Amino acid sequence: MAPLHRTLSNRLLRLPPFRPSWPHAARFSAAADGGAPVPPPSESSPPIDAGSSIRKPISLWPGMYFSPVTNALWEARSKMFEEVGGAGASGKAAPPPASELVPRSPARSRTSIFYKFSSDYVLREQYRNPWNKIRMGKLVEDLDALAGTICYKHCSSDDGTTRPLLLVTASVDRMVLKRPIHIDTDLQIEGAVTWVGRSSMEIQLEVTQSTEETQDSSDSVALTANFTFVARDSRTGKSAPVNPISPETERERLLWEEAENRNKMRKKKREESNKDGKVEDSSRLQALLAEGRVFCDMPALADRDSILIRDTCFENSLICQPQQRNIHGRIFGGFLMRRAFELAFSSTYAFAGVAPRFVEVDHVDFLRPVDVGNFLRLKCCVLYTELDNPDEPLINVEVVAHVMRPELRSSEVSNKFYFTFTVRPEALNDGLRIRKVVPSTEEEARRVLERMDAESCQTSS
Repeated sequence: MAPLHRTLSNRLLRLPPFRPSWPHAARFSAAADGGAPVPPPSESSPPIDAGSSIRKPISLWPGMYFSPVTNALWEARSKMFEEVGGAGASGKAAPPPASELVPRSPARSRTSIFYKFSSDYVLREQYRNPWNKIRMGKLVEDLDALAGTICYKHCSSDDGTTRPLLLVTASVDRMVLKRPIHIDTDLQIEGAVTWVGRSSMEIQLEVTQSTEETQDSSDSVALTANFTFVARDSRTGKSAPVNPISPETERERLLWEEAENRNKMRKKKREESNKDGKVEDSSRLQALLAEGRVFCDMPALADRDSILIRDTCFENSLICQPQQRNIHGRIFGGFLMRRAFELAFSSTYAFAGVAPRFVEVDHVDFLRPVDVGNFLRLKCCVLYTELDNPDEPLINVEVVAHVMRPELRSSEVSNKFYFTFTVRPEALNDGLRIRKVVPSTEEEARRVLERMDAESCQTSS
């Protein structure tokens, strides 16, 4: 009798390859423009089912990261990669050169994915946290995967082929939770490319969930997120041009203008940060450090309602495994975001003494790629708290990811993540008090000031 593992392996090898086609992109709904909803074209297919990949065999092309939604999205991308990989052998036309870039409407890249939480128990259990709420870290991971799929659709030609591009997450500008997300109610994520530069793209995603209280479609938006992806030539690693964008509807033009303004703000911030003669606000710096010096020099007299940044720190480390790689063989950006989010959540839990409530992802920077085999160290701290509103104190958390190479005795920052949490009103009614967080070094004080300034910039824009 053949060994069980050999029998199972042979059965898996005989599975037919899964060859789905692209789901057609639906247009922006006119409901967003104030008119009646526009039905999708007759040839459009239903949204990608987030639970469909849990129970069906999947082609294991290199770089698939395993989660219900990323599986479904890799399936949606598979036809493109199979056609590109087999173009030479099958006699198909080669992917279009960079000189033949074609303007694309946002509608062409529009993609949605549907979570049948109300009826799919297996899927629901994968997104449930210990408090019977949605596991936000996994949702953040899915948002990154969907944004990547949308980018591929924008860059592909009409027959599904594309130039050999590396499309990587560059940053996440802001991800704001507008209302609670329920684990037992169906959920949909939808998005499209809304702005394109020479080699960069901005993707706006909306998470919607309809309940009895949200009959109006605009009220059903639970979360919005803006991702920026950049394209690089897979052979040279240099920036590569992508298809320009051609907004067609009033809504699409409005989103393009908003993204254009954000891009100008980013450039302005980079220019200001690169100026050599940047004036340091010493008075603000000294004011921040005053209480920290009392903690360090006269701890018996320190404010009992305050705590040093260094006393809020947590960290974890991991070796990046092949199972966490993306289609390019590097570590999937959504995986890094989930690990950072869950460390931030845990650190805030330990700081506040109760399970926190997520408010927003303030900003994420992807400074350098993370490869399989890298030793990744995530360091987390509560950077500062905002206690002006006693009904909703805000806890601002920083996570910094370091890629370490022990053989080379090197360590580099690969990512910076900034999250905001609060606590539930019931805990505050029971007498919970959130402490003020103070820096004890000039380096910590500068980080706090930089983050506060960035936050005020986002709020004003």
